[in-house]
Amino acid sequence: MSRRKARDAAFKILFTVDLVNADAKEALLELDQDYSIREENRKFIAQLVQGTLVHLQEIDQRISHFSPYWPLERMAAVDRTLLRMATYEMLFAGGDVHPVVVINEAVELAKTYGDAHSHAFINAILDRIKEVGT
Repeated sequence: MSRRKARDAAFKILFTVDLVNADAKEALLELDQDYSIREENRKFIAQLVQGTLVHLQEIDQRISHFSPYWPLERMAAVDRTLLRMATYEMLFAGGDVHPVVVINEAVELAKTYGDAHSHAFINAILDRIKEVGT
């Protein structure tokens, strides 16, 4: 499993947590049952999910600051989830991945799961967060 697919898996867990208030721990335990996932990817997925949820309040403040005319509660769940996960990875995950790569990965996921404008919206917000926050 590539890092891109690991981000995809983390996104799906976080999206489910956001949309239906699912239990992230249960979702991660289910992921552990999939033996095709290498340990390093399991750890990366868990870091993205748990880290995003632990820092959610601060992440939401950052996103809201750079999106004053489009509040979090009005955003599509896909966009909100991708913004949260990418903001966590850029600002709190330890910096082993360059922010430009994180943004690109979020944009690619937005092209897959978002609407026609999601990728541009996500790119703009994350670029502003990157400029100020890293």
